[in-house]
Amino acid sequence: MAGNSQRRGAVRSTGSKKGAQVGSGGNRRRALTGKGPTPKAEERTYHPAARRERAAGDKAPTRTNRTNRTMPQADVIVGRNAVVEALRSGAPATRLILQTRADADARWREAIHLARSRNVPVEEIAKAAVDELAGGEVHQGMVLQLPEYDYASLDDVKQAHVLVALDGITDTGNLGAIARSAWAFDAGGLIVASRRSARVTAGAWKASAGALAHVPVVQVTNMTRALRELAADGRIVIGLDATEGVDLPAMRLDVLAERVVLVIGSEGAGLSRLVADVCDWRVRIPVQPGVDSLNASVAAGVCLYALARARADLEG
Repeated sequence: MAGNSQRRGAVRSTGSKKGAQVGSGGNRRRALTGKGPTPKAEERTYHPAARRERAAGDKAPTRTNRTNRTMPQADVIVGRNAVVEALRSGAPATRLILQTRADADARWREAIHLARSRNVPVEEIAKAAVDELAGGEVHQGMVLQLPEYDYASLDDVKQAHVLVALDGITDTGNLGAIARSAWAFDAGGLIVASRRSARVTAGAWKASAGALAHVPVVQVTNMTRALRELAADGRIVIGLDATEGVDLPAMRLDVLAERVVLVIGSEGAGLSRLVADVCDWRVRIPVQPGVDSLNASVAAGVCLYALARARADLEG
């Protein structure tokens, strides 16, 4: 109603206030003070850029780091056949990882049975996590975690009749295949260098078909020094050389039947100069014209067979 003085807001103050006035306590003045430069988007927790950076921080650039939450600092064997074969052969394992809701078959059931019989924990996780652990390899829903390999010392294998030294072998598949031949022909151990040389990894375990559970691997800091130590212990050092040396079939049986260190050179360059100088004998495997050389693991198998045959002939 017009002129209604009781309406809220309609009464106008006509007098002036006396006494102390209520102020802001300086808050308004301080609010006008500059607060410095604006923080970067990544430093503002509410900003989408900060959320993206936090999410990226949870992932590491390599497969090993990406899987730290589940499999810290471990190597893995992937695929049902490879996992079952590794478990059958007694390869060390710390965990069997299975994909949830994957189709089970005979290999699946055998892997679980073998793992449980060896007290290896069995864990089921989502497919995305298994994909990440496998690092892009085809895993068929199954991954086996391996512990870090426990290398032997040179003293641990000195009693063996035959040892195999790998001079610059960098392919883990070759290391595993040579271990398989060493086990087949009763060699007592492999010797590798700690630098610029293949290590015992999941790939080596797979290629060895379980032989690495029976053939110890020694890691030395200096291959030349290790060979000299073994030579001083009374061994004959025989280096395999594709370009020069005595043909393997022409070698004397009594030499091949001795306590031997067989040295296999690298896949490309062969024996290094310093290692070649330590060798008492350098032998070659004769092949057909036009064939440059044999694969390192194949050549090792041929030589190891010749050594075993020589021992058997002299003993028989």
